[in-house]
Amino acid sequence: MRASRLMSILLLLQTRDRVTAQEIADQLEVSVRTVYRDMESLSAAGIPVYGDPGHDGGYRLLDGFRAKLNLLTTDEAESLFLAGLPSAASDLGLGAIATAANLKVMSALPPELRDRAGRVAERFHLDAPGWYAEAEPTPFLTAVADAVWNEHSVRFNYIRWATPHLVTRTTEPLGLVLKSGNWYLVGHTALQIRTYRISRIMELQILDIPVTRPADFDLATYWSTYLKSFDQRRRRDSALLRLAAETFERLSELLDPASAQAARDSAKDPDPDGFREVYLPIESLDRALSDILRLGAGAEVLGPHELRRRIATQTAAMARLYGG
Repeated sequence: MRASRLMSILLLLQTRDRVTAQEIADQLEVSVRTVYRDMESLSAAGIPVYGDPGHDGGYRLLDGFRAKLNLLTTDEAESLFLAGLPSAASDLGLGAIATAANLKVMSALPPELRDRAGRVAERFHLDAPGWYAEAEPTPFLTAVADAVWNEHSVRFNYIRWATPHLVTRTTEPLGLVLKSGNWYLVGHTALQIRTYRISRIMELQILDIPVTRPADFDLATYWSTYLKSFDQRRRRDSALLRLAAETFERLSELLDPASAQAARDSAKDPDPDGFREVYLPIESLDRALSDILRLGAGAEVLGPHELRRRIATQTAAMARLYGG
């Protein structure tokens, strides 16, 4: 365990010009006192590590010193090749570069670890898109990725759901996210941070305007917060339903996870016939119509009245179509 921690410290020093004892302790989840002891051990082992005192001080390695990758453990060598996303790299125009990097890492490993790491690609495969979903065309993804990496602002036409449908946006790209097979651009405007679906971007232009990244911005944290707020905004209203026992048990199969969980959490005790009243979050009456029709005859809409009326109209038309 300690040997692995020493190697982690060494590699951390390799990737940073200077790092404090507190930063190392936070990264490795140990005490600062433990870091001091580990630094003494590294120095005693002949590693050229130096500590600079003062407010701007920290630990650093002698210029030119590099640790070797063949110090990876077996588990680390295997997990390294699980971290790669070949399809994502290809989408971003980095497929050949990722392949070359993989080959360099493989060549640096000793034979026994090289064989085990190579087995990962034979046994694990990532297919990001959901079932029965075709990949969206993203002709501007490579250009957007280039702007993200080189920190250039972009201007593009964008197709959105609200009116007007076609708008022009100028933004400072902060990152790209691959979610369920779809690519999203996170960009910073003068007012706020916004998210754009790459497949809806049209006529993109890379501008000669540098990006100023917010000092406290973290892409993973932003995306997690964005998903929560998006779901809350998407489900602002609710419908009151009366569900048969069998339909209630099958909610996870019939609805998206968030809606199914919300309905279960709001469920009242079953009546003598086994029916339960639940509240189902809805985005709009049009969307709710298709969602509730999916529940079949095991669901009755009690409110709002307009949604009940639309369900009645739709089911009556279906009955006429099928000769009922």
